[in-house]
Amino acid sequence: MRLEISHLDCGYGGRPVVRDVSLTVAGGEVVCLLGPNGSGKTTLFRTVLGLLRPLAGRISLDGADTARWSPARRAREIAYVPQSHLPLFPYRVLDVVVMGRAARLGLFAAPGRRDRHIAQSALEQSGIGHLAARPYTEISGGERQMVLITRALVQQARLLVMDEPTSNLDYGNQVRVLRRVRSLAGDGMGILMTTHYPNHALLCADRVAILHDGRVAAVGPPREVITGPLLSAVYRVDTRIHALRDTADESESLVCVPRFGDGAK
Repeated sequence: MRLEISHLDCGYGGRPVVRDVSLTVAGGEVVCLLGPNGSGKTTLFRTVLGLLRPLAGRISLDGADTARWSPARRAREIAYVPQSHLPLFPYRVLDVVVMGRAARLGLFAAPGRRDRHIAQSALEQSGIGHLAARPYTEISGGERQMVLITRALVQQARLLVMDEPTSNLDYGNQVRVLRRVRSLAGDGMGILMTTHYPNHALLCADRVAILHDGRVAAVGPPREVITGPLLSAVYRVDTRIHALRDTADESESLVCVPRFGDGAK
């Protein structure tokens, strides 16, 4: 699987918000989009998902121009995980996940026994099989996010697009979701995700693209792209990158820390 975004302009009413973006996502790879509010991340995602038509450039999956795809084909190839949300109706968790099978059903077909088996198996693999009979409205935010990821997985798509998957989650659930993201990439899925947390990209991304003022300011491995000077310029907050060494196994991790005090800009 290879998603290729080539010299893409996208926006609204013929006016570009994002300009000349080129980016690739391969199977087994996590690519994180970073950037401040208003930098164009949502507009880019909406275009990749087919909700907006490109103003210029091309989006292809394994060489096929996605602009020519029907909504049904797009749903079979690209799965989407939105930010956690609370629906109005108390569907069972299993039923929410089964909804993801719609991409694999005919126009007037209803989910059958096989679809429910696939959904239940996916819940078990995600570690939340015990929630199957619970109302979706009555589980925690972290559990809801795992359900949304599982719903996307039963589409059996090759590319997973995730919009701030750790948004509004507590520390523990953020880590669990990021571990699940890495696990899915390990199984060969291509993942394109946005995050507001550079440290999350340092933890789980293979490559990072930083959007700034509608353009790609930098793209590459996290340790090369996530630097103090670039984060300071993009977010307008003086930021430092520090290396932390784990004395148990001598491994090293990077963390970004903003300057926070009287001398900070």
